[in-house]
Amino acid sequence: MKFVKILFLLAGISVFGQTGVDNQLAAYNFPKIKSSITMPVTIPLSELSNMINASVKDLVYQDDSYTDNNNDQFKVKVWKTRPIRLVGGTSQNLLIEVPLKIWAEKGIGTLGVYTYQNTTFETVMSFNTTVTFKNNWTITTNTRPNGFRWVSKPVLDYGRIQIPITSIVEKSLKEQQEKFCKTIDQQMATQLNFQQYALMAWNTFLQPFNISEEYNTWLKVSPVGVNITPLKFYGNQINATLGVDIYSETFTGSKPAASSPVTSVANFNSTPTVADKFILQTTANIPFTEASSMARKTFLNKEFDIRDSKVKVTDIRVYGVDNRVVIEAQTDGYIKGTAIISGIPVYDDAKRKIVLSETKFKLKTTNILQKTASLLFQGKIVKMIEDEYGIPTQELEETSRKSIEEAFNKEYYKGLKMNGKVFNLKPSKILLSSTGITAVIDTNASLKLLVNGF
Repeated sequence: MKFVKILFLLAGISVFGQTGVDNQLAAYNFPKIKSSITMPVTIPLSELSNMINASVKDLVYQDDSYTDNNNDQFKVKVWKTRPIRLVGGTSQNLLIEVPLKIWAEKGIGTLGVYTYQNTTFETVMSFNTTVTFKNNWTITTNTRPNGFRWVSKPVLDYGRIQIPITSIVEKSLKEQQEKFCKTIDQQMATQLNFQQYALMAWNTFLQPFNISEEYNTWLKVSPVGVNITPLKFYGNQINATLGVDIYSETFTGSKPAASSPVTSVANFNSTPTVADKFILQTTANIPFTEASSMARKTFLNKEFDIRDSKVKVTDIRVYGVDNRVVIEAQTDGYIKGTAIISGIPVYDDAKRKIVLSETKFKLKTTNILQKTASLLFQGKIVKMIEDEYGIPTQELEETSRKSIEEAFNKEYYKGLKMNGKVFNLKPSKILLSSTGITAVIDTNASLKLLVNGF
């Protein structure tokens, strides 16, 4: 069974970067954001039934010899009449029912002279299987016989003499039932060994995923640990909840290098509970080259009046100093020089933009003598920057929500279906580096995984 493959394949959780990225971004040192994903997993018992039925042939047992078993003069064949059925118990156990049709032939006689008569009857064989999910990604089962339920009892009809052979048949079936327990446990151990799938998924997840070709954006999610709640057994399904601790990074520009592959996956941690909903943090990154380009589109060649004269913005660039974004505007006209406006970047929920707060102003010029004109210029250009400059996030938020929900509602592998919903998504923190602005995006969501039809 392949449902563990999907545990780490959540790289479709998408945020997008900005246009105009360049090759300088390959060296950008993006922050790692630690977060976790919680995911309830539902495994229908019908899927385990399919697995067991596929491994158990229709002809369960056959004895073609009259002379074995101390010359018992008895032959028997046992078939499955319907699919084996599983029902969830109350103590991490499975109740297994195997419906059987049995053909038996018995010889009656002495001194080597026998008269043979056959009969066909049906019974339901029951088993009780205790399931243990070990933290090394393997499952062990302990299957024990749980008796028979006769649908029709075996009787040999010799006309006037009818000989019940229930005791003979039961003896043989009990022996076979003990052997069948071992077969069930062996099949379970083979089919429910998730170590290879966990290792495959872990290493697949270490590869950066291109989440937006249009914006040349990459998401790299590094798993660091997995928490799993105890398996819960119900009438028709097994439930558990997974918590995957991760570091997520978003890159724009060149594809980032993949992490080194691992040769063995770490054991998971058992935990009593994991939250139904989760907060996932990702990052969207805007290099200062792009922030400068956005500022030029807004302010380049813009003019405003100062004392019946014109001041024109001839160039503008954006960079960072410490925790402040600096906008440096070159002006010409009545005031020729460099206006420097700096501020702390914050997310404005109403404008849905990254804007500047706590702004400061500094002017470098050689052609202005009047203090009043300088104050007028400062008031106008600072107000213009505060009102009009901002990095819009509305499209980012809406596109991210759509991308995440699309990623959360897919069948990544045959029989492995995810179902999820985003409740809220918005930037929560703005970080600065020497080369760009990083928005930390909080995503409140729920996610479920259904194993069906593998």
